[in-house]
Amino acid sequence: MARRGHRPSQAAGNRPRFWGRHAVLAALANPDRQVRKMWGTREALANLDLPPVLPITYADVADLGRLVPSDAPHQGLVIEVDPLDDLWLGEVLERGADDRRPVVVLDQVTDPHNVGAVLRSAAAFDALAIITQDRHAPPESGALAKAASGALEIVPWVRVVNLARALDEVAEAGFWRVGLTGHTQTPLNEALGGGRIALVLGAEGEGMRQNTAAHCDVLARLPISPRVESLNVSNAAAIALYAVATQG
Repeated sequence: MARRGHRPSQAAGNRPRFWGRHAVLAALANPDRQVRKMWGTREALANLDLPPVLPITYADVADLGRLVPSDAPHQGLVIEVDPLDDLWLGEVLERGADDRRPVVVLDQVTDPHNVGAVLRSAAAFDALAIITQDRHAPPESGALAKAASGALEIVPWVRVVNLARALDEVAEAGFWRVGLTGHTQTPLNEALGGGRIALVLGAEGEGMRQNTAAHCDVLARLPISPRVESLNVSNAAAIALYAVATQG
């Protein structure tokens, strides 16, 4: 896996803490993830196959609660990690050159719960990657990792400086760029076209920016009831990924 940069000396104050069984076990199983510390109850740590060099502190539930945000469902496990190294978009696209896995492009989706949920759906439908801007997307965090339920360690997450240029690169790799919006009459099933698909989604409320929409090949809408103005971006992504997975 090609890397843009390596951050072996990440400052401790900038290291996210993950909690919950799915997020923690997925991070431990990811060879690209550096886990620095671990805390857990004796019950939660029992029967786990843990690296012998990993510093482990046994703690009770109350102690763990002080390590994470209030009421975070830690399930007896907390770890401190280094963020994953950056990825090259071109290398990730090349890795999927021989298959039809879709990519998901998020335009200024900043809620970590939404990005985590999109990652989970991307893993469920075997997406090649998700692509976001580096400055207008959330950092790795415990809340994002919990929402992703392990998918943060599975689905490549490419951060780019310029989303329009990234969409051009996606097109050059042979993807048909489908932007999801309510401002069109074209239903998604008619817009897919049968080739390699890049699904482009904007933030809830604002939607895609005009320049992002201009770099899509087609704009499409989900056939939702007029009684509902729009769907949460993570729900829309899940439905769209299902549509791509089941197209003829």
